[in-house]
Amino acid sequence: MIYFDFAATTPLDREAAEVYVKAATEYFGNSSSLHDIGGQSTALLENCRGELAALLEIDKKGLYFTSGGSEGNFLALEALLSAPLKNGRHIISGLAEHSSVHGVLKRLEKAGYEITLIPLDDSGLINLEQLVDSIRPDTIVISIQHVNSEIGTIQPIGDIAKICKNQQIHFHSDIVQSYGKIDLKSIAPLVSSFSFSGHKIYGPKGIGGVYIDPRIPWEPFFPGGSHERGFRPGTLNVPAIAALTVAAQKIMKHIPENLEKFSRLRETFIESLKPIEDHIVVYCGSKHSQLPGIIGLRILGIEGQWMMLECNRAGFAISTGSACQIGMQSPLNVAQALGLKNEEAKEFIRISFGHSTTMEEVLLLGETIVKIAHAFAAPPVI
Repeated sequence: MIYFDFAATTPLDREAAEVYVKAATEYFGNSSSLHDIGGQSTALLENCRGELAALLEIDKKGLYFTSGGSEGNFLALEALLSAPLKNGRHIISGLAEHSSVHGVLKRLEKAGYEITLIPLDDSGLINLEQLVDSIRPDTIVISIQHVNSEIGTIQPIGDIAKICKNQQIHFHSDIVQSYGKIDLKSIAPLVSSFSFSGHKIYGPKGIGGVYIDPRIPWEPFFPGGSHERGFRPGTLNVPAIAALTVAAQKIMKHIPENLEKFSRLRETFIESLKPIEDHIVVYCGSKHSQLPGIIGLRILGIEGQWMMLECNRAGFAISTGSACQIGMQSPLNVAQALGLKNEEAKEFIRISFGHSTTMEEVLLLGETIVKIAHAFAAPPVI
């Protein structure tokens, strides 16, 4: 089986796995314990916090560890709402946000907050004029993901951050898909908070983090928590944090070469689909607003789930979108954000590349999809 679903999750890096085992067996103490064994675990934890903060040139005092991106989005938004810059109960977010963000927003709406959701334009980007027009005097938080997990478009976080600063609005960004894949040093200091995850960058599952600007006097969502300065309850998973740190250090060293490699693979894959180019629609931004390792597309008249199963039979693992939403059997958020009809949304598939992806594998996948499409004899795109 050849894997093309790296946007969903990645295999654990071997060095990261070795560090996990070493930390779990030699630094097993509870980092909150006061004895020496607990102190050793605390020292390792704080060293990892410092190393991860240094990678993005942020203040380590604002870095908190979570179970992953979904929990991180929830806790970050709740933290920002506990310390608004002005009075209000209006929140703006994107229609294409991860399901974890939409879950928080639905709960907040029931609690009396008003929510405005912004769609994507034809290039898969947030329209900044529409965003500005949606801001009200009582808007207190804006949440926009950096990179969309289905189509890989990169939102103009710097521009949005300036808008938020001028309007005294907290700005949260889900950077799960961009963390370790784009240089974030210039972006990280601009936002009020961001969330990231380990298993997207060859780290362990069940570990991630949130950065909140240390100047924000947030209040804990869970009362009485003694871990992570009250940010979340529960004993910290220090072995996973250590493994995450190793994975992050490794992947961030190779960001430029990975972007170049994935750009070549992307061009090759799309070129391989030329025999059916009249039957496909690729959703993407311009070169500078597109993460090359994620390709979201439709093949006219062929359901994405059917294409995924046919590819699976041929030995290729592809996706029909975010694994966090597929289980709910509901249309992808990005499909709604792009204005796709229900039948069009069902045609969506996603291809995503990783460290192990080769040019030969990409060509084989392209040939396989063309054969499947020809066998199905879909009509051309009008």
